[in-house]
Order: sequence, then structure tokens, then C-alpha cells
Amino acid sequence: MSRVSLEGQVAVVTGAARGVGELLARKLSARGARVALVGLEEEALKEVSGRLHHDSAYWYADVTDHETMSRVAREVKERFGKVDIVVANAGVATGGPFTDSDPVAWRRVIEVNLIGSAVTARAFLPVLAESRGYLLQIASLAALTPAPMMTAYCASKAGVEAYAHSLRAEVGYQGVRVGVAYLSWTDTDMVRGADQDDVMRELRQRLPWPSNKTYPLGPAVDRLVAGIERRSAHVYGQWWLRGMQGVRGYLPALIGTVGQREMKRFAPRLQGMASGLVGAGGAADEAARATHRN
Repeated sequence: MSRVSLEGQVAVVTGAARGVGELLARKLSARGARVALVGLEEEALKEVSGRLHHDSAYWYADVTDHETMSRVAREVKERFGKVDIVVANAGVATGGPFTDSDPVAWRRVIEVNLIGSAVTARAFLPVLAESRGYLLQIASLAALTPAPMMTAYCASKAGVEAYAHSLRAEVGYQGVRVGVAYLSWTDTDMVRGADQDDVMRELRQRLPWPSNKTYPLGPAVDRLVAGIERRSAHVYGQWWLRGMQGVRGYLPALIGTVGQREMKRFAPRLQGMASGLVGAGGAADEAARATHRN
């Protein structure tokens, strides 16, 4: 598929304060896009916006709040005149045994990753229909294969993959294209936060190659940018993820067998594992909710 020039296009990126969202915003801006940054870390968003190459602005918003995101969509259009690209990137994660998990943190992963993505699309689809634009949903290797100790994250990413595929069929006749992006373990605050737990880090290291590696952020985001330029239905942040599509049907049974053995090995060390949201982004989400409650 031929590439669409990003010069003068307006791109919205959620979860843009750090990690994938921040670097994606920078690379889109470097290609001529005007970027609207959305997230919960206002000072970080302001800093990112100030470093971009072209016109940009930022909005403090919780992607799970429909009224707020609807307002953001209106204000982005007023500010830039249109919206051509929306990247639903905002996400959080938690890890550990399901039975010992914090039910609030577990639910929050579903709310941000799945419901927040749907809220984002609901808010921006009317303006994307006007521009015949593109919605890119960030999913994960976790959408392709189950993994023990990651029940909330796998459920949320499998959910956004299915939701985005369904949405593609609904809005395609309006000229809106919908893509799903898959990323393996990529060097972000989220992954580094998960690795702070010894059990989670060792479990990941015992995964088969190439799924046991942490991949650099830059090349993965370059692949996302190329997918956006092509308005691709599927975007793979690491080269080998495309091949996972052909074997994904066999993975639940395989993981169910091998995973039992691994969990038995680690069982004596599972008590006392941290059960909250991981990484700096998780801390920002918890802080924002605490402020809202107060």
C-alpha cells in the first residue's frame, strides 16, 4: 500500500507523556504532522509538546471519561480544524497471580486499555469520518497469546484487538480505516516497571526466543509510523510478530501445559508480590484517581 504524506495532517496520540506515545508524537511531528497530545501527566505533556517540530497542543484527560474525551475531541478540531489520525495508545498494566491481585488495579487495566480505547474512538470517530481518517489501536503480543500472571493485561489487549477488528468493518464504508498494532516487550517505563519484580522478570526470561527479549523503542515506533503512513490494518512493532498470527490458535493449549510447570516452579515465591499498576505511567494513573477522589 502506498504511503500517505503526514505533512499538515493532524494526529491525536493518547498516553503521550512517555514511552511509545511520546516517541510516536515526536516522529509524527518530525514528518510534518501537527500533534494533539492526550494524557494524565500535564507537566510531561507540556514538555513533550514544547519539543515537537510543528504545531502541537496538549490536553489533560482520563481516556475512560466519555464527557472529557468528547470535549477534547471538540477542542482538538477547533484548535487544528480537523483530525486525520488517532492513535489509541494509553495503557496500564499489572502482574502477578490472579487470586492475589488487587481487584481495583485489575479492573483499572481493563478500564484504561479496553474501555478507554473505545471511549477514545467514540469521541473521535465523527471527526475521522469527516477527514476519511485513520484510527490505530495499540494492542500487544498479549493479544496473540495468553500468559500466566498477566490476566488483566492479556484480557484487555485481546479485547481491544477484537473490538478494533469489529470496528473496521463498521466504519470502512465511511472512509475511516482502522488498524491494530502489535508490540512485544519494548523498552518502556511499563516494561521496566514490571521487571522490578524478580518473579515477573525471571518468568519473562524463560519464555522462548524471540519473545524473551526486550526490544529497543525506536525501531518499534518507526514501524508504527510506517503503518500510519500506509493506513495499515495490521502493524507489527517487531518483525517476528507477523508470524505469530499463523500459530496463535495453538498457543492457548501450549501455554496451558507449559505454564503450569512454570507456575509450579515459582509457586513458593509468589506470596507478597506487588499487585498494583506498574511503572511511572501506572503511578501517574493512581495519582490522578486519588486526586479526583479527594
